Amino acid sequence: MFIEIGGLTTHVEAEGPQHGETVLLLHSLGTTLHVWNPQAAALARTYRVVRPDLRGHGLSETPRSDYTMERLARDALGVLDALGMRRAHVCGISIGGRIAMAMAALDPERIASLILCDTALEFQPAEMWQQRMDAVAQGGMAAVADAVMERWVLDQSLPSSKGLRRMLLRTDPTGYAGCAAALRDTRASEVAGRITCPTTVVVGDKDASTPPSAAQAVQEAIPGSELVTIADAAHIPTFEREAEVTCALTDHLRKRAAAAAPAAASAAEAGNAVRRAVLGDAHVDRSESRTTPIDAPFRDFILEGVWGRVWTRPGLARRDRSLLCLGILAALGHEEELRLHVRATRNTGVTEEEIAEVLLQVAAYAGVPAANSALRAAKEVLSEMRQG
Repeated sequence: MFIEIGGLTTHVEAEGPQHGETVLLLHSLGTTLHVWNPQAAALARTYRVVRPDLRGHGLSETPRSDYTMERLARDALGVLDALGMRRAHVCGISIGGRIAMAMAALDPERIASLILCDTALEFQPAEMWQQRMDAVAQGGMAAVADAVMERWVLDQSLPSSKGLRRMLLRTDPTGYAGCAAALRDTRASEVAGRITCPTTVVVGDKDASTPPSAAQAVQEAIPGSELVTIADAAHIPTFEREAEVTCALTDHLRKRAAAAAPAAASAAEAGNAVRRAVLGDAHVDRSESRTTPIDAPFRDFILEGVWGRVWTRPGLARRDRSLLCLGILAALGHEEELRLHVRATRNTGVTEEEIAEVLLQVAAYAGVPAANSALRAAKEVLSEMRQG
């Protein structure tokens, strides 16, 4: 999608459950939102994942000027505003991590937590950035590609590394220079002592651009933050060390969910929040309006015991629990509940193709008649959903 932020056309991709917690992913200098593809695919099973192209990168507009870190941070906050998102977990790599820190310093109430990958409080020496800006102005991105790629990855022969090089070469030199100016001019004092949200700092042990010593300085500047070091990883490890980076992100988010759980007044309140996120406010409101003294105890039992104690557990993603519900309900022939959970897939991120695969499994292991009945019901519900 394309949105306007202060007159700037910004390209944004959003995926995952509509009611999931927001995770904002900010890419590095010289790449695009696609640098996060593997991690976005994993996170979108549970979270609402938002990825913008920074100004001057990807499909976003390229103002002809030097950018500032504050301007880039306000762009990112503007993305959240435009999408109606009050708070987000923010994860950034390289300049994206520094933008995330600036966001937390500018508007701490909007930032649920930070994941800062291969970044630094400041990026010195300034002369190096000016040299890069001059080089791309004269010779385009090819003038810096070899030097940059040596720092980004350990193995340039990998298909993913060749893809990163293509991202770099396709970057608008004006946009690259604008963001390089922000890196040149940013200072640690702009964020030091101003970040208090839960934070995980991630760094590759072979990152030559923002080495482990820079990551340690970031950790020391943010009280209570954690440091995760990825072995055999350079400056842009999201492809080359895909599994390790994804694990670092999901571990951070699971810890935040676990830490937040005791704050809930009761399992029933936690269950009500999940129930609404999965089934939708309209369904829950209708159900509540029909509740009587006869079924209220049963409603409370389901709310606390199922929604509040099972669906809130961190062991499975919400999307995976949705798939399991579909399969079990179909196998047992519980058509009314099956229809309810097919409708819920609009909020859990389960696709029509995945529903079809689940029902094939049901046919194989629970019998063709059960799967046939479930398929008929699912088709009817999905047709209703497509019609609005």
